[in-house]
Order: sequence, then C-alpha cells, then structure tokens
Amino acid sequence: MRLCVVLMDRKITALRMQRQNPNRINVYLDREYAFAIARIVGAWLQVGQVLDEDKIAHLQQQDSLEGAYQCALRYISYQPRSEHEVRQKLIARGYTADVIQGVVERLVQHKLVEDYQFARFWVENRSAFRPRSYRMMAYELRQKGVAQNAIENALNEAAAEDELAYQAVTHKLARFESNDWNAFRHKALAYLGRRGFSYETSAPVIRRVWQDLKASKSVATQLSNEDD
Repeated sequence: MRLCVVLMDRKITALRMQRQNPNRINVYLDREYAFAIARIVGAWLQVGQVLDEDKIAHLQQQDSLEGAYQCALRYISYQPRSEHEVRQKLIARGYTADVIQGVVERLVQHKLVEDYQFARFWVENRSAFRPRSYRMMAYELRQKGVAQNAIENALNEAAAEDELAYQAVTHKLARFESNDWNAFRHKALAYLGRRGFSYETSAPVIRRVWQDLKASKSVATQLSNEDD
C-alpha cells in the first residue's frame, strides 16, 4: 500500500519580532509558530500571504545563507582571513557545503576575501613585527590554504631576505647581546634558524649586526669620555 503525502499551502497569521534578537522574526502559519528567519530575508512577508512548502524551504535556505554570511563577516572583521579559513570556520559552525560555497562566492565577489591580498597582509605583518624567512612565511600561508601563486606574488613584494634576517636579530638584540663574539654568534644563529633563515643568509647578517653593535658602543664610549 502506497501512502500519498499531500503538501498543503499555509497562511501567514502573524510576524513577530524576537525580543532577544530584533533582527529576527518569528513566523506563524495557521496560528502556530512555524520558524524564525532574519528580518532582511523575510522583509517581503506579510500577514495573509500563503506559502507552499517550496517557498518555506527557500526562505529557510536564504536564512541559512544570511546567517552564514553574517558569521563570516564577523570572522573577517577582526583581521583578514584566507578563503580556506573562512570555509573552515563555517564548517565548524555546521553549515552545509552549498551554503558555504554561496557565502564564499559572495565574499569574493565583493572583494572581502581575496587570497592574494591576505598573503600580502600576512607577509607585511610578519615582516614588520615578527620577521622570518620566505620559506617559513610560505609554509604558514600554505597551512592557511593559500594558493602557491598568491604566496609567490606576495613574497615578491617583500623586503630582501637578508634584510628580514637583520630586522629579526635587531628586534631581539637584548636576548643574545654579549661582549663575546662566539656567544653572540651562536645565539643569533640559533634564533634565525628557528625562523627559517639559512646559514648562508644568517652568517653575514650576524656579522653585520655585531659590527654595528661594536660601532655604536665605541661611539657611546667616545661621547662619554668627551663629557668627562
């Protein structure tokens, strides 16, 4: 025996703003609560309208899209994010693949998410505050799902790698400053190595920093003697 399911149209009998969240409205069909949607999604709804099952499903799909989009906007408001990071965030929130794809396409269309710009931000931020080698920055960006061509283009605009190594040492100079060249060199080499710089890049940079340090101390001593 086969069961025949008849889908009935339902009339909107009330639209009520949620007290806790005025950006959402509760929809009542045939005098019973049916579902809640974002106000922007249900802006065209009116009491007395009749909704069939397809329209209800479409409303709920659009509501899910809007919720995911707002979630993504909040996520990227704190700092730029890669497309992969946005996808992972929405997956963690339980959104479906179709909804996530729609949100990402919308973000990309409005240039709110763009992997090349994200890679540039990442490289510039690292270079300014936590300098490290091209190799390490490329690894970090790959971990965030950024495409290789975007990574390469961003790194092409970065400072020369020996300058990044020089900045890295001078930023943390007090950590391994010493009157002994061998001790200074050993600590500085280890520090730059942890940031991905090769020995070939690090060695001349460390000698340059050491010479600058000695020169500055010599000048300071000379000025002190003149004051005396």
